[in-house]
Amino acid sequence: QVQLVESGGGLVQPGGSLRLSCAASGSIFSINVMGWYRQAPGKQRELVARITYGGSTNYADSVKGRFTISRDNAKKTVYLQMNSLKPEDTAVYYCNFVVVTGRLYNYWGQGTQVTVSS
Repeated sequence: QVQLVESGGGLVQPGGSLRLSCAASGSIFSINVMGWYRQAPGKQRELVARITYGGSTNYADSVKGRFTISRDNAKKTVYLQMNSLKPEDTAVYYCNFVVVTGRLYNYWGQGTQVTVSS
């Protein structure tokens, strides 16, 4: 059974920084894409950033230049460094791992709350 465990959320003042981590446990290998999504109250879940096994990245326009996604394939872990946080970044952040081995497997973390407020 595969589980994704997130950590690093919390309360931070505007302009502050947080680093999220998401580690996979269980029988999961060769994770094609690792990503972070977020969902604010009353809004749909949206892509924040994602990174391929080879290191290619893409970001939502709203976080470009402020957030950085990275991954450690050996540790089956993805990170999201969030700098210059704004109140509009407040949301529940979810990690997502996509594995393609004959069929597509889509795994989600349980979510971690990020609140940006003074």
